[in-house]
Amino acid sequence: MDQIARYAVYYAPPEGPFAFRANEWLGRDPANGNNLPQPVLAGIGDPHAITAEPRRYGFHGTIRAPFRLAEGVTEAAVQDCVAGLAARLAPVVCTGLQAETLHGFVALTPLGCEAALLDLGAAVVEATNPLRAALTEAEIARRRPDQLSPRQRELLQHWGYPHVMEEFRFHLTLTDRLAEPEPVRAALEDFFAPVLPRPFVIEDLCLFGEDRGGRFHLLHRYALTG
Repeated sequence: MDQIARYAVYYAPPEGPFAFRANEWLGRDPANGNNLPQPVLAGIGDPHAITAEPRRYGFHGTIRAPFRLAEGVTEAAVQDCVAGLAARLAPVVCTGLQAETLHGFVALTPLGCEAALLDLGAAVVEATNPLRAALTEAEIARRRPDQLSPRQRELLQHWGYPHVMEEFRFHLTLTDRLAEPEPVRAALEDFFAPVLPRPFVIEDLCLFGEDRGGRFHLLHRYALTG
C-alpha cells in the first residue's frame, strides 16, 4: 500500500469465526480492504449508521495508538521493531470476552488478564516511542487535553497518547458513541456469543497502516513467541 499516513500496533483476530463475525458486523475486512454486507439485528436499526468510526479502523484492540513516523524512520524500521517485540513477548491469555458499554460506545472487553495486558501495552509503547514524530498542536488539541486528568496529560506529552501505562484499558470497539447504547450492547452480546473465544488469547502483534483516505489496513502479523 502506497502513502501510509500513520502506523499502529493492534490486536486483530486471526482468520476464523470470531474474525469473520466481527468484520461482518463492522462491514469491512482490514486484511484485504473489502467491504462486507452488514447484518441487521433486531431492534437496533441500520448497523452502517452506528459503526462509521470503528469501520474506518477495522476490528481491532489498540496496543500502540496511531502515530506518524519521525523524520528518517522507515517502514522497515517499524517492522523490525515490532518483529523484535513479538519475538521477546509472550502471548496474553484471558478468560474470555464480554460486551460492555464504555463512555457511550459498545466494545468487547477481556476478562482475567488485566496485569498481563498492562505489561504488554507498556512494553509496546516504550519500544515504539522512538519511531513516532512529536505531536503537532492540532494533534494535541484533538485529544482534548482540557478534559484529561493531569496524569493523562503527562502521558500524552511523553508517550503521544493519554491512555497508556496504568491508564491503558484494552478493548475491541464495536460501535460509534451512542445516545442509548444498552439495546445495542444486548443485541451484540447475543450476536457474538456463539463465536467469542474462551480462552481469549492475544497471540500476535498486528502492524496496521492508515491510507491517505483515513482507512486502516492490516500490513503484517507477528506471532508472540517470547
